[in-house]
Amino acid sequence: MPDKLRALIIDDESHAQENLQILVEEFCPEVEILALASSANEAQKLVEEHQPDLVFLDIMMPGKNGFAFLEDFDDRNFAVIFTTAHGEHAMKALKVQAIDYLEKPINIDDLQAAVKKAVNFIALKKGSKSSDNRIERLLSSIASEKTAIPTSDGLAIVKSEDIIHLEAFDNYTTVFLVNNKRLVSSKNIKLFEDKLSELIFFRTHRSHIINFAHHLSEFKRTDGNIAVMSDATEIPISRRKLSVFLDRIAQL
Repeated sequence: MPDKLRALIIDDESHAQENLQILVEEFCPEVEILALASSANEAQKLVEEHQPDLVFLDIMMPGKNGFAFLEDFDDRNFAVIFTTAHGEHAMKALKVQAIDYLEKPINIDDLQAAVKKAVNFIALKKGSKSSDNRIERLLSSIASEKTAIPTSDGLAIVKSEDIIHLEAFDNYTTVFLVNNKRLVSSKNIKLFEDKLSELIFFRTHRSHIINFAHHLSEFKRTDGNIAVMSDATEIPISRRKLSVFLDRIAQL
């Protein structure tokens, strides 16, 4: 059996530490918890002492928060899985190359999936220098798995694969999701175009972005150029976008 990932848990709430430790020990046999820390300062000493492979890191802690803690490491040698009750930090967590982002209370399936990503990431990192491109691709893939959608109530964190398409209405954007769900955001569609992963999404028209990777069902030339989505919605493709769109289809 391969060596276990050596991990730390950093959280200022003792019950959150203990709960996560129990979950990891019961459901993630590939991880060994080395120590628990209640603050960033305490955690920094433990990192120096144990040189962990993985850190489960809370964000909102008194004094130095989780992001500030990571800034203390010029060359970080451990993977990070954020664990927090504050969903509004999801995009920033992914931007600092966290392996994953778990919202409290922690779901066991999400925890196991995050640990599996960490195992793959660390295996690549410990490999040869030729793995560098594969690491970048893995991080890019991880970062594209979840999307933070600004709403009137704050942020909704959704799986990118659950977004079917987005449509602009004046300065608002409606995000159409699986199971006939939808979210209305006060942000314009250009913000989403800049933020969403190009590996998954494609802007077909000034008013439309589609989930090309997961929900494109058909391309029709009748009545103009139309992308048919998995929910049967028909999305127009502008003439200037058509050649790039067809190139994307050719790569499927």
